Order: sequence, then structure tokens, then C-alpha cells
Amino acid sequence: MKLEVCVDTIAGLNAAVAGGADRIELCSCLAMGGLTPSVGLMELAAKAPIPVYAMIRPRGGNFIFSPQEVDQMKREIDAARNTNLAGVVLGANQHSNALDDNLLKNLIDHANGLGVTLHRVIDLAPDLIEATHIAVELGFERILSSGSAYKAIDGIEKLAAMHQAAAGRLSVMPGSGVNTQTALSILQAADFTEIHAGCGTTYPQDQRLLDFGFESAGEKHTDEKLVRSLKELIQGNA
Repeated sequence: MKLEVCVDTIAGLNAAVAGGADRIELCSCLAMGGLTPSVGLMELAAKAPIPVYAMIRPRGGNFIFSPQEVDQMKREIDAARNTNLAGVVLGANQHSNALDDNLLKNLIDHANGLGVTLHRVIDLAPDLIEATHIAVELGFERILSSGSAYKAIDGIEKLAAMHQAAAGRLSVMPGSGVNTQTALSILQAADFTEIHAGCGTTYPQDQRLLDFGFESAGEKHTDEKLVRSLKELIQGNA
């Protein structure tokens, strides 16, 4: 049972590694669901002793990208490769919210040699089972999903159905709201092999920084103890 932890700072990366994470999803701006990390952060993350996958998402908002944004994403994939990261995390859809399989194939082809994860854009798809089959055909290693719910615990029936549809051809990795209170219930729903979590905790914030807009209220830092507690829990359930 593997634990993937999403981080958006070097301190978060260090905490996740120290807590026993098996893989890192490297982002910027986790408060927006994760955007592409800086090249500097990629370079530092490449020194980690565990695999690191970089989020490739050029902006917040929808997952319908212009030709220039696609070009930007390809350059960001190149940066992940050039910094020797293990893989990338991708996603794109159409106006119908169905996966944009043509664009995803284009991006996956460009990411040749890197591992590829399909991110939670799949949770917008009108048919999760169909989208799972498409992800398999495209060659994704895994799907990160909450089963179309805001939290994975609430989408567990759909996650189990996706896992069954995948039939071992890729991994369905539950994520969103995964913690020591919810993980066991999620893992007992199907024989998932990996799980995704933030393991973040709030911290005292400087009101002056908030007033200037230099940080956002309710931001979290990756907590080494939370990572370790979750890792120990899922190991005990394996």
C-alpha cells in the first residue's frame, strides 16, 4: 500500500519524505487544486529519495486549454524531464466535461519516458466508467479521483466501480479528504494499492500578511506527523 502526498513547498516535500511518503505529487498553489511547480522547486525535488511527479496545469479554472496553453504544458513537461523527475500529472477535458482524449494523447506522447497520472479532471466526467476505460487506452499509470464527490469517502462506491472497471490495467488512487479518520473506510471498499493525501495542518498566520494579500486565510503546511500517522495506519491495514 503506497501513500502519495501532495506538496507545494520544499518544506512540505521534506516533511512528506520524513513522514514516510512513498511518492510526491509536486505542485504550486495547492489551495487551487495544484498548479505547475516552478523549475527551481522541481530541481530541488529531484534530489528526494522517492519518486516525484510534477503537476502540469498552467492555471486555475477549467481544464479546456488554448493552443498556447498546450504549448506551455509541453514546455513544463520538458522541465520535469530535464530535472529528472519520475513523472507528470495531467488532465484535460472538453466542453461536455468528457476527457479530451486527443489532447491527452498528445501530451502523453510528449511525456514519453515519464510516468503519467490522470488527475481529478476525471471527477468532472459525465461517465466515470467510460472515462476510466479511456484512461486505460491512453496509457495512464493511475487515476487520482474522489469518485466525482468533493471527498473520496463520499464517492467510495464510484471509486470501487472504477477500480473494478480498470481490472488491474491501471491503479485507481482515492484522494481528497483522505486522513486517519477516513482512510480505513476507503481502503476497505476495494483492494486499492495506493492512496493520495495532503496531510496538511493549519498554522498561526500573520494578520498583516493576510491584509496585504501575501497569504490566504486557512492555508496549510504539510505535517510530518500526519504523514507518519497515515502511513502507519495504511501499513497496518495492508
